[in-house]
Amino acid sequence: MTTTTDKPLIGITCDLVEDQVRLRRTHIRAVAACGGIPVALPPLPGSGADMLEGVDGLILSGGDDPDTRPFGEEVHPQATLIDPDRQAFELELLDHLQATDPDRPILGICLGMQLLGLHAGGRLDQYLPDTLESADQHWNGNLHTVDGPDFQGQVYSHHRQALTDSGALEVVATAPDGIVEAIRCPSRPHVEGVQWHPERTTETSLGANIFTRLIDAARNRSR
Repeated sequence: MTTTTDKPLIGITCDLVEDQVRLRRTHIRAVAACGGIPVALPPLPGSGADMLEGVDGLILSGGDDPDTRPFGEEVHPQATLIDPDRQAFELELLDHLQATDPDRPILGICLGMQLLGLHAGGRLDQYLPDTLESADQHWNGNLHTVDGPDFQGQVYSHHRQALTDSGALEVVATAPDGIVEAIRCPSRPHVEGVQWHPERTTETSLGANIFTRLIDAARNRSR
């Protein structure tokens, strides 16, 4: 895909709840504020390759919990699964880009980071309250600290699952309690996931800059 302006088209995956396709306005505003043009990608399995033809970069947005059965793990009874069409569609997008265009920039947010990790051979803790005394810090929308070479500060999180193994991806930030907070692909130019919500995080380095890096990578990559 090539754009006619210096504003790259950034595809954002949508949630699917009953018969409604949903995309939070915060994602749209964040992409637009950082120099991109947001493009909603409704979950339609079998159409992933065609939809990717229309965008320069990809955001896997947040949502409920992934179905771990395709990855060899039974589903925890407390899990709230995303629609199977959404999961199939987003994994289809990842499969297609890995096989045909590994340089296309990707950002996974919350659920999106978890799908990136599972797709790369990782594993999930499916219910943090069972295993982590500080689980409420990640679920109740409280600010908490993350730390890594490129990530230091306070972030907004809302999740009850987390990667315990990032597979082929590198862990590049963690919380004080050990929760994996950010991952990257060491062999591709810009494939990154964050467990927090940068669209709701006020610290620029952990909020707006996450989107700016993706958009800059989409603008500058070889086409």
